[in-house]
Amino acid sequence: MTFNYTPYGVCSRQITVDVNENDNTINSVSFVGGCNGNLKGISALVKGKDIDEVISTLKGIDCNFKGTSCPDQLAQALEEIKEEL
Repeated sequence: MTFNYTPYGVCSRQITVDVNENDNTINSVSFVGGCNGNLKGISALVKGKDIDEVISTLKGIDCNFKGTSCPDQLAQALEEIKEEL
């Protein structure tokens, strides 16, 4: 199942997450905007991982004292996705 999330407080403008509903793992993640290379790296690292594992790893990461970051926004998106599954 594919979900779109609009992040706030960061450079990226959209996060698209495809989740395997059978086992709550991430099939793919893509970002629009933001630091292209870093976000491709994050996307590659979370592929195949359990949603809860990714949330616990990425939640709370801060970028330049913004109070959030693209990884943190991905964690927030995944928390919303969990509620819908």
